[in-house]
Amino acid sequence: MNNRRISLRGRTLRVSQGYLFVFPWIIGFLLFFVYPLVQSIHLSFSKITSIKGFKMEWVGAANYIKAFVWDINFVPMFISVVKSTLVNTPIIIVFSLFIAILLNKKIKFRAFFREIFFLPVVLGSGFIMQELIDMGVQQQVIDLSKIILLPQQVLQYLGSNFSAIIQNYLNLITLLLWKSGVQILLFLSGLQSISKSLYEAARCDSATEWEMFWKITLPMISPIILLNVVYTLVDSFTDINNPIVTYLVNVSIKQFNLEYGAAMGWIYFIFIFIMIILMFILSKLFIHSSYER
Repeated sequence: MNNRRISLRGRTLRVSQGYLFVFPWIIGFLLFFVYPLVQSIHLSFSKITSIKGFKMEWVGAANYIKAFVWDINFVPMFISVVKSTLVNTPIIIVFSLFIAILLNKKIKFRAFFREIFFLPVVLGSGFIMQELIDMGVQQQVIDLSKIILLPQQVLQYLGSNFSAIIQNYLNLITLLLWKSGVQILLFLSGLQSISKSLYEAARCDSATEWEMFWKITLPMISPIILLNVVYTLVDSFTDINNPIVTYLVNVSIKQFNLEYGAAMGWIYFIFIFIMIILMFILSKLFIHSSYER
């Protein structure tokens, strides 16, 4: 009975401490996020009639219909972004897991390699990334890597078709290196949290490395896989190079079509939200929890 009481008290204390840490975020959400959120929903179903006093006229779903019926740019761009994201996400996840497994091994300069893979995350954040893109540094790095790996003379010898395939492959490698830093760190933390006794017991039963990967490693890091998939999806859909994001900014700010930009933004947000919900629903089929009994 004593243990149960202590356990109950401990849980209550942890919950109260959790609320204490979340409380500043809740205050910030209510003060700075709720009003713009409601206003953007109202704006997407309205038309601005006067800037003075920001007067709006209710037009119903006209802005949403415009996005799907009249706008020749939005739907093709939207489909292109979704396709590229669905293709790149599993590649990034598999690549990140592979690199994390290698970095988790006892190799020389392991800390140095971890910093190298995390460096694009630091450079790719917000203002720094925008400045690099404006300066053309990203394309310069890609072109330089192509020249180093495959000189121009070799590409000319291989022909235009084969050279295009190789260049697309190098672009994909650059994207993987640029987008995998956070995922690699998360996978590393997950791999290091797996008890070594599980692997020792498996080796005693003559299990191979391949069998241990499928029977121990993959099930134990399945929650991290879900986290990385969700992070990669959100990161890809909100990336600064994403044409949809650029298009929304241009329509809303540069063309000052706030109501139509709000409608497209909500279409985009609802789609991302549905995808993430589906990921959490499907994850119940393969996610293993270490707390399950």
